[in-house]
Amino acid sequence: MLSLQSYGSSSGESDSETESKEEAGKQAKPEAEPIHLKPIDKTYSVASSLQICSAPDVVPHGSVAVPRAVHPDTKELEYNPKFEELYAPVQGPSNPFLTDQMRAQRNTLAGYVEKAHINAFQFEAQRRTFHTYGYALDPTVDGEITDGQSYVGDLQSAYDTEGKTVFEAPKPKKKRKQEKNDNPSDIEGFVGPWGKYQDEVTVARPNEQEKAELEEILAKRHKRGRIPEDKPLEEKSILHIKDPTDYQGRSYLHAPHDVGVNLRSDLPPTKCFLPKAHIHTWQGHTKGISSIRWFPRTAHLLLSGSMDCRVKLWEVYGERRCIRTYFGHRQAIKDICWNNKGTQFLSAGYDRYIKLWDAETGDVVSRFSSRKIPFCVKFHPDNNKQHLFVAGTSDKKIICWDTRSGDIVQEYDRHLGAVNTITFVDENRRFVTTSDDKSMRIWEWDIPVDMKYIADPTMHSMPAVTLSPNCKWLACQSLDNKIVIFSALNRFKMNRKKTFTGHMVSGYACSLDFSPDMSYLVSGDGDGKCYIWDWKTTKLYKKWQAHEGVCISSLWHPHEPSKVVTAGWDGLIKYWD
Repeated sequence: MLSLQSYGSSSGESDSETESKEEAGKQAKPEAEPIHLKPIDKTYSVASSLQICSAPDVVPHGSVAVPRAVHPDTKELEYNPKFEELYAPVQGPSNPFLTDQMRAQRNTLAGYVEKAHINAFQFEAQRRTFHTYGYALDPTVDGEITDGQSYVGDLQSAYDTEGKTVFEAPKPKKKRKQEKNDNPSDIEGFVGPWGKYQDEVTVARPNEQEKAELEEILAKRHKRGRIPEDKPLEEKSILHIKDPTDYQGRSYLHAPHDVGVNLRSDLPPTKCFLPKAHIHTWQGHTKGISSIRWFPRTAHLLLSGSMDCRVKLWEVYGERRCIRTYFGHRQAIKDICWNNKGTQFLSAGYDRYIKLWDAETGDVVSRFSSRKIPFCVKFHPDNNKQHLFVAGTSDKKIICWDTRSGDIVQEYDRHLGAVNTITFVDENRRFVTTSDDKSMRIWEWDIPVDMKYIADPTMHSMPAVTLSPNCKWLACQSLDNKIVIFSALNRFKMNRKKTFTGHMVSGYACSLDFSPDMSYLVSGDGDGKCYIWDWKTTKLYKKWQAHEGVCISSLWHPHEPSKVVTAGWDGLIKYWD
């Protein structure tokens, strides 16, 4: 073991050797000034002069001593930071888009909660005192209870009772004086324990002044636009084209022959392709569009219902004009539906009315209402049952009307929420409904008890459902930003291997559609984009910005291989090819 001899000597040299070296140095350099050395204490050691630093400043070679910044969200540190580093202000520019509420410091979801220590009995006593007497000690005052303590609530009662709590002294109750007549011999004036209070006023009907005030309030409400429902609304339609018929006397409902496509064919296109360009825009609605429907079978016309309370009929071929506008609802249109021949259509609005229109003349044939908002309407697809239609309403019911008599012929009341969609399956012998109760129910036609109930903890509400062209699958727009597929045959089982994701539809009932050859699936989303997936692989093939608002509906033309129409909340209908 090596020991240090003295503070001045090194590696075991003696004092005499050290002095001889100093004299030799003086002789070698006579011109140097004499050096005065302090006497060395031989008892002084190096170990006694050292100071231990437990956290030395260590800077790597080639680096600058820059204080490190600790991110406030950091959960684990791999070094020992100093106090200044831990409590340094957050570095970096502030976010200019944060509101004052978002910028405020918080340690809970609701805001910032300060730590406080209070006796449990004291807290319960003040809580009960406040609910009983209306006052309590001010919780913001620190320190013990003193005579000059401040209160919150009914300050006068607190000072009158000297701040007594419920555990100390009860507050005397102010009793109301009652009329008393306990003499049973007084037959007419006897009241017993049922006497009225002295300040009690019995009101049986409003007096003249109150009547006038009520009439004035009701008049103001009607002036604001609350028209009584009993007052009929004038229904009309406007024809926007010059000649409603052609040279042969055929109306616009007749499909054209000279468009290069056989519109009366029952066979779909052999191969469909992705649309690439925007070719036309139909504009005329002043508010967002809620629903669009092709003309049955030929799809040479397009019907659109909007939030501006109007229904419009558009040309798909030729000049692509607006043919007719139908006025008949006080509030926004929710859904529309053609009959099989295309001569009539239904419109359902938020004014709680379902109206049957003549598409050619623009007249209203009949009106139907259950005093509830209809969310969806659908004609029975069979040709021999075109006088029947069903509607899903906001009061959890599916109601079937007969258009010939105007009466309700059946009610299906099993859902626990508003009914959103109705889809006929199994050669129209059954129909499938979805609801806000996050379930799917399958019904036999004309039997008011559901034959199958499908609900799963992972399922969400499905406000849009489309049947595939081969009638084997149901594509459902789920509000967890997915498109889920159910079998439309006997079992109605979910196909968990087919799930289409990538779009954002949470909160919107964006309808979807199949290509005629079942190669693709097209849907809009809440950001205004249109998405096209491959049906077999569920791969997203294409997406593009179609609308500025929500792209609420998208339809593939049944006779065109690559033409898609989309409708959005910006009031526009766009045609893509």
